[in-house]
Amino acid sequence: MTSAFIRRLTLANFRSYHAAQIELAGPGPVVLTGANGAGKTNLIEAISLLAPGRGLRRATTEELAFSEGDGAWAVSAETEGMLGLATLGTGIDPPVGEDSGSTRKCRIDRESVGSAAAFADHLRVVWLVPAMDPLFNGPASERRRFLDRLVLAVDAQHSSRVAALERSLRSRNRLLEDAHSDSHWLDAIEHETAEVAVAVAAARAETVDRLAGALAAARSSAPEFPRAEIALEGWMEKLLSDHKAIEVEDRYRALLKANRARDATAGRTLDGPHLSDLAVTHAGKGIAASDASTGEQKALLIRLVLAHAGLIKEMTGFAPLLLLDEVVAHLDPARRAALYDALANLGAQVWMTGADPVAFGDIVGRAQMFEVRGGMVQPRR
Repeated sequence: MTSAFIRRLTLANFRSYHAAQIELAGPGPVVLTGANGAGKTNLIEAISLLAPGRGLRRATTEELAFSEGDGAWAVSAETEGMLGLATLGTGIDPPVGEDSGSTRKCRIDRESVGSAAAFADHLRVVWLVPAMDPLFNGPASERRRFLDRLVLAVDAQHSSRVAALERSLRSRNRLLEDAHSDSHWLDAIEHETAEVAVAVAAARAETVDRLAGALAAARSSAPEFPRAEIALEGWMEKLLSDHKAIEVEDRYRALLKANRARDATAGRTLDGPHLSDLAVTHAGKGIAASDASTGEQKALLIRLVLAHAGLIKEMTGFAPLLLLDEVVAHLDPARRAALYDALANLGAQVWMTGADPVAFGDIVGRAQMFEVRGGMVQPRR
């Protein structure tokens, strides 16, 4: 078996679902159709919570709860993954006494684990959702978040490093607000900031290098999707290619110390990997992705996601789960057919949503089809 997949998905008091269960035959396409607002995205959001992080909407735990419930909710999946059969579960326990039960719990085979990062030992999850469509024209922060999700799919500890960097930068900014702050405290926090900053930058740089290689290797496949090239824009990431990490840490510490007055005036740290950007190029036309048409940008994004999924399969030996929300409806027939062929070659379990069943006509015979309606999920006849 070269793909990790879900055999049974169970939801309890999650979003629009009071209770729902889906049985799956194995890897391959899974199609969810239904009217807008029926709950298709809610269902694949539940699956995205079986990956490190906060899911495809980055929702709070309160937002995930069924509106008529007590705040508790649960998502459980029986999986056949990289370590064999396992049941992954996450959710909020019912409140007991004064305990509101608002802390999200994660379990594997009913045993508690520290966080959703532990799920990555069993399966990896990749998604493409409409909210990502303006990625190339939006702020750099959105591209960094996109990049960090790419990294997180191959390195489950990446989010903890990114969070540590954000905490360190906030601590430094608070110290700089006080004109009389102890320089020794600043030295200490800048030492920590440089260390975690270089770790974050190195993980991003390694993933971008690997993904750039995967894109280059697949340049002749699926010609319906434009060839893409990617690069990291940030001095630290570039320096790491031919300098030792400790040298880059020392340079960043010196830079932070030299820029204290400037950063204090600005109220924020003005240099570092928290400001880096991901540059994407339409290689066929030699233009930045931001200058491509809307349709080309969508196709470039699909190219990136497919290459990333292929990279995960190459690195782990297992194809990841793919969650494609409302992707097919916006493709012309040629690109739609090319996408289905690329997904078949990947061999992954791919969850696709769409309002119109006709858009999935080309794969009806090889897909598991479900209809979502009124908080219920039923096999489509």
